[in-house]
Order: sequence, then structure tokens, then C-alpha cells
Amino acid sequence: MAEKRKKPEIRFAGYETEWIEKKFDETFDMLSNNTLSRDALNYDVGVAKNIHYGDVLVKYGEYIDVNNEQLPYIEDSTVASKFMKSYLKDGDIVIADTAEDESVGKCTEVIGIEDTPVISGLHTIPCRPKQKYAPKYMGYYLNSNAYHDRLLPLMQGVKVTSISKTGIKDTDVIISGEFEEQAKIGDFLSSLDDMIVFEVSKFKKLTIVKKSLMEKMFPQKGSNTPEIRFNGFTDPWEERKVGEILVERNEQLPQSNEYPLMAFIANEGVAPKGDRYDRSFLVNDNENKAYKRTELGDFIYSSNNLETGSIGLNKYGKASLSPVYSIFEPTENTDSDFIGRMLVRKEFINEMVKWRQGVVYGQWRIHESDFLRIDVFVPKIEEQRKIGSFLDSLDNLITFHQRRLEKLKNIKASCMEKMFV
Repeated sequence: MAEKRKKPEIRFAGYETEWIEKKFDETFDMLSNNTLSRDALNYDVGVAKNIHYGDVLVKYGEYIDVNNEQLPYIEDSTVASKFMKSYLKDGDIVIADTAEDESVGKCTEVIGIEDTPVISGLHTIPCRPKQKYAPKYMGYYLNSNAYHDRLLPLMQGVKVTSISKTGIKDTDVIISGEFEEQAKIGDFLSSLDDMIVFEVSKFKKLTIVKKSLMEKMFPQKGSNTPEIRFNGFTDPWEERKVGEILVERNEQLPQSNEYPLMAFIANEGVAPKGDRYDRSFLVNDNENKAYKRTELGDFIYSSNNLETGSIGLNKYGKASLSPVYSIFEPTENTDSDFIGRMLVRKEFINEMVKWRQGVVYGQWRIHESDFLRIDVFVPKIEEQRKIGSFLDSLDNLITFHQRRLEKLKNIKASCMEKMFV
């Protein structure tokens, strides 16, 4: 049998000794937990705070700062006094012993307790280290695949998965024996988490700002002027038919290198066909099959899939699409970015839905002729360009933070994989 690797793949400079392997039971003592259900807790007042397994699984990360996290209260003083010997301390670990999937065994390390009485709750296994470890280190280690994979063979159940105290006690832990190395790992990973939290907050705030602006930069029903406008624009918007600002493009030719076959994906737009969307193997004569051609700035929608979001602007460029799509190009005094925003707003979709035909959900259809006769309010081309350009820059900022968030999450996942054994 191959000897276990006892050095992580990635380490901070200056640390070379092998990590220490011990049984979980040699590393932790297990405390008592209460069995109060969620409805026995409240967020207003109580004699002690409670850590519920559902929050460990979904809400809390690798560690929880009690002073900065809203924990529910236990109001019953009898329960609180019964578990006084198991009040949690900084560095204690709370493990969720039940889940609906393999996330069972997820845990959180408790920090920042000070004088706050905190008790581990329903379906949890509270554990206290037998020696002092650097803050947050154990929380990250016990949530890493390096340790959690050891729990997989011990999980029981079908619809609900659980793990026993006995099973956990017998697992192996492999940890750094140097407090300073533990501290560096804990600090580094928590700094990554801080950056992730910042990007999540930034992304959410920008998304809310965009949603608000999309409501206020376009006229509300019954009005011909928006609530928010750029300086210098005061004229009322003009009422037009969609057919006055868009013209159908119906060029059907085989795909080519210049016009590759693409998919139109909800919330993504024109994009390369993935395996999920590629059905070309079902076509006998794919080389000569006619597809609809689209250019950059075209407005596209599937009259059969409006409810699933198959509607929007082509921001990719030259492409061939399935003939099921309706493709329109903007007229001369119409800005494509502006139109792309206006025609996906909830208010416009609601107008479109009024023209739908069919009675079965998922098979509704809106004919091109009906789409083109819908009334919209449109400003002069200069104001259209201002609005389209501004919303584009906002989208770019949102995308920037979204990509940073994804990158940070990938970095953390890689570090969690390579910084533990």
C-alpha cells in the first residue's frame, strides 16, 4: 500500500516538515448539542444563541464570527442551563451531521464568542480541539476535500444522508504541527474570502442599480417621458410601432466560415453551440441546410420561447441561427443598444404576452406581424445612443466584477485542494 502523502502541494516559504497524522478522536473532544427545531428559535431575544445545522450547510462559511453574524436565540432558560457545560468557545467546530446530499459533514469554526453564550443545535456535532490551533485553520481544513472525502464512505441514507459521531471519531486528520504555518494558511484563505464577499456585494449592488435604472430611464405606462434623463434632453418620447424601428432580416443560406452556426442562449445571446444545444448530427444534409443569418446589433427572438428568455441583441457578430428565430435589424435612426435594452424590459414583455396564441404553457407563440405592431415610446437617436452607451458601460462593470468573483472562487477552490493533505 502506498504511503500517505504528508506534505501539501502548496506551502508557504520556510515550512518543509511533514504534517502530523492523528485520529479525529485524538484531536477533538465531542460536546453535547440541543435538538431544538427551527420554530423554537427566534431572532429577537433570548438567553443563548444557537447554531442550527441548516445554517451550517447553507449560510455559514468555514468560520463564523459570532459578533458579526446574526444567530437565532434560544428563549428557554431551562435549555440554556442544561447545556451550560457545552457552551461553545473560540476554536470549537460545529459539524452538520445530516443533509440531503454529500454536503453532510460540512462544518464551521466558531470565533469571536467573547462572553456570548452559544450552543450547538439540532443535527450538529460540536467538537473542541484538545490543543490550541491557529484561528480558522481547522475550519478550512475540515471543509477541504482532503478531509471531507474521508467522510464519503461513512455516509448513510438515501433521501437524507447522515454521518455518526462514531464514524467521525475514527477518521484520520493530517494537519500542520506548526502554529505559525496554520496561522498563515488561515489568514490567507480568510483574506480570499474577504475579497469574495466584497465582489459579491459589489455585484449585487450594481445589479440592483441596473434594475432601478432600467425602470427609471424608460417611460412608465401612461407617460411619454422617463423619470431620469441625461442633461440636455427634454423632448417627449415619440410613440412608434416596433415595425417602424425594426425591419425583419430573413436571409436564409447554409452556414459558412464567415457565418458559423451558433446558438442563441437565454441570458447569454449568440454563443457557440455546446453539446447541449448542438443537434447538427440529426440533420442529414447539414452542409446545404439553410439557416438564418444575423449581423452584429440584430434583435432576435424565438416566438415559441419568449417565456424562457430567448430574446435579445446579437452582440457576437456574423452568425447562422436556426430558422425558428425571428431576426430584425434596426432602422436608420435607431440605436441597436438602446433597442436591445428597451425590448427586453419587463413592461415590454408584458405587452408582447398579450399577443400570444395557444393555450398550453411552453407552446405559446407570438407571430412576427403581431410583434411588429406593438406600440413603444422612443427618443431621438442622440438620446438613444446616450442611454445605450451608459447601460453598456454599466453591464461591462457588472461583468468585470462577476468575472473577478468567479476567478477568486476558482483560486480559493484550487488553494483548498492544494494547501491540505
